[in-house]
Amino acid sequence: MDYLIRPIRLEDAEAINEMRRMDGVRETILGIKSERINKTEDFIKGLGANDHILVAEVNKVEKKVFGVVGLHINASLRARHSASVWIMVHKDYQGMGIGKALLKEVLDLADNWLKLVRVELSVFVDNERAINLYKSLGFQIEGTKKYAAIKNGEYADEFIMARYKI
Repeated sequence: MDYLIRPIRLEDAEAINEMRRMDGVRETILGIKSERINKTEDFIKGLGANDHILVAEVNKVEKKVFGVVGLHINASLRARHSASVWIMVHKDYQGMGIGKALLKEVLDLADNWLKLVRVELSVFVDNERAINLYKSLGFQIEGTKKYAAIKNGEYADEFIMARYKI
């Protein structure tokens, strides 16, 4: 598939908001069905120097964003060597390597341009596909965050995972 990975733009808000609300994505992130587009627009407008967001865009006549990854550097002076990462891929494009490509791109930024030592994330403990992807890129499980979020009407646990480059 022909696609481009590029920095986020404000006009990407509609596609990103649609992904956050869709079945097959919402269950693995902290989105809800009633999430309004202005929340996504405000998020994009509020990005600062420590926020690095990339999108995957289908490279056709009508361009469409179908994946997004974020890297947020810790603002504390004593923890600027660390960042958190998150990812989301449209349900129709999952399992095609887009998530891995997005993560590799943002981890290259973290390792070779920002010289970050620690990159961390959280993932629901039952999201085996994502956990395997993260492990394949060097992340390891550090612990379990009990009752971290509500998922399908139940409290759900998350793994805290991280990778280190010293």
